Amino acid sequence: MLRPDVLRDSRDFKKLYDKGKSAHSKHLVVIHLQNRLGFNRYAFLASKKVGKAVVRNRARRLMKESLRAQRDKLKQGYDILFIARSSISGATFTEVLESMNKTLGRSGLYK
Repeated sequence: MLRPDVLRDSRDFKKLYDKGKSAHSKHLVVIHLQNRLGFNRYAFLASKKVGKAVVRNRARRLMKESLRAQRDKLKQGYDILFIARSSISGATFTEVLESMNKTLGRSGLYK
């Protein structure tokens, strides 16, 4: 069974890119758009500019773990896309966590 809190549909991604609002920091970019659901949906992207497969997977894991620490503080009802920047390849967990805090704060996604 598919998890409902993961963005998968290409139409949702297109809507996010076209109508969403973005905020950025040193290690990541956040694009968000309000949805009509009662919960948040997330997606994590790392392009080939970030590095090879091992580095991209590590970047996605760092972003997912940073979000896990912040999930209960977020407003509900948003589609949120996290995009890794190339500087994330050498970053530690605490650096990514701080970067995510700044970006989510600028986005106005905290309760």
